[in-house]
Amino acid sequence: MQIRREEPGDHEAVLEINRRAFGDQGAVVAALVDGLRRDDPEALSLVAVDGDRVTGHVMCTRSLLDAPPRLVDVQVLSPLAVLPGHQRQGTGSALVGAAIEAVAAGGAPLLFLEGDPAYYSRLGFTPGGEHGFRKPSLRIPDAAFQVVRLPAYEPWMTGTLVYSATFWEYDCVGLR
Repeated sequence: MQIRREEPGDHEAVLEINRRAFGDQGAVVAALVDGLRRDDPEALSLVAVDGDRVTGHVMCTRSLLDAPPRLVDVQVLSPLAVLPGHQRQGTGSALVGAAIEAVAAGGAPLLFLEGDPAYYSRLGFTPGGEHGFRKPSLRIPDAAFQVVRLPAYEPWMTGTLVYSATFWEYDCVGLR
């Protein structure tokens, strides 16, 4: 398996992976991916490739942390999707690890997500509330609101995560 940046020819495969991985919500998540691409042209989009087949996808996009002194550019990891036949084989973990490295290398201080704490805690994420962060919506369970503090993080960076408008446009806040 290889992890690399998504290329233009991967676009349809990425949408199909998200449709299949998210079941009944797959069409909405695929539309979210297109919306995030449109609204954040600098978004980090990575794919897992097995042979010549794209089997997984992760995306990180810009959001804001409303910290008392000023707004801080941060990243949100969403969505993470792996084809059903390739799940539970390390593809998702490899994608998340590569995303964390890339976001850190890009200078972002924080990477947030909504997800299963049992899964993401293995990958370095911790509950956001434990670090003074407030979730952007009451629809997000406290345990699912998670963060990784990256090397550019400074202790004054606390406050409320403000999702980009795209997550609200597609009603993908608190989506499970």
